[in-house]
Amino acid sequence: MTEIPRDTLQEQTFYEQVGGEETFRRLVHRFYQGVAEDPLLRPMYPEEDLGPAEERFTLFLMQYWGGPRTYSDGRGHPRLRMRHAPFRVDRAAHDAWLGHMRVALDELGLPAEQEQQLWNYLTYAAASMVNTEG
Repeated sequence: MTEIPRDTLQEQTFYEQVGGEETFRRLVHRFYQGVAEDPLLRPMYPEEDLGPAEERFTLFLMQYWGGPRTYSDGRGHPRLRMRHAPFRVDRAAHDAWLGHMRVALDELGLPAEQEQQLWNYLTYAAASMVNTEG
């Protein structure tokens, strides 16, 4: 067996490890299917069609996890807290958001290590968006 020199091995990004764009599109699409029916979360999306929000979130997650920089190219720095500031995000909204995300993530069927890594980030992100008591 021939040994491959370390410097020729390229480590995959998380984005590549989980299946790239298709995986993130499936995750976010399933998430927004839940949001569309949620009486607490749906009013936080002023656009009649959730499609633009779905696209923005997909592009953000793809970029965050090592995919194309399309999100920043089109929208600049993510500034997540600032972009969410106009909305009342309390513990109930946090829990509802994570509930829909949990369903979406479970349906992906990722390997346990990648699933846990993504879930850890999502729970952290959800907690950081809470901006009001209640």
